[in-house]
Amino acid sequence: MILMKRILLSLILAFAGLLPVAAAEEPVLVELFASQNCRVCPKAHKVLKALDDERDDVLILTWSVDYWDYLGDKDPMAMVESKERQRGYVDRFHLRGPYTPQTVYDGLEQCAGSRRSYVDKALEKASERPDTDVKLTVKGDKILLSGTAPGLTDIWLVDYLSGEANTTNMVHPVTRVSALGPWLGNDVQLNKPHCESGCAIIVQEAGFGPVLETLVVKP
Repeated sequence: MILMKRILLSLILAFAGLLPVAAAEEPVLVELFASQNCRVCPKAHKVLKALDDERDDVLILTWSVDYWDYLGDKDPMAMVESKERQRGYVDRFHLRGPYTPQTVYDGLEQCAGSRRSYVDKALEKASERPDTDVKLTVKGDKILLSGTAPGLTDIWLVDYLSGEANTTNMVHPVTRVSALGPWLGNDVQLNKPHCESGCAIIVQEAGFGPVLETLVVKP
């Protein structure tokens, strides 16, 4: 009997080793555009902090902008790239102009981030979109990008503060963004980036369109 149990256990472990590991579902990218001189932004930070604590299927990035600096001290986290990215979404959603605190969901939905009901509704709508075949897969020190691009697509590398490195009241404040190049749907191998704190690779239709895939890069 003991021998039979050992044989069965060995077979189970052997077959388990042959089974592919299920890939984790990509998170919904939630982007918050904010400023330390925006009076409503602290409320948005609290709303998104609660969302981050409750759900593991979202990646929240906070982009600091500088156009409210005339109201107070210069925002030390503000980047030109944050303002450029938000301007892209202004055009994408046909808005009159940029505002804070604005949230954008996978490049598909946008709303004010200071009210949880708005955030939940936008997140639900973004989550309902059909899955794409675009995939980012980690292979050792490489990252494989595969799938079908609907057209010209951008690959972004975004660095952000995470864990103990994040001493702000923001969720994952962005510190740097790099364009890794355009993508037209062919299989591409990327070097796995070295992340000082946290970083993610974002595959997004050109012109700040829908986000096709997001990969959080583990250290």
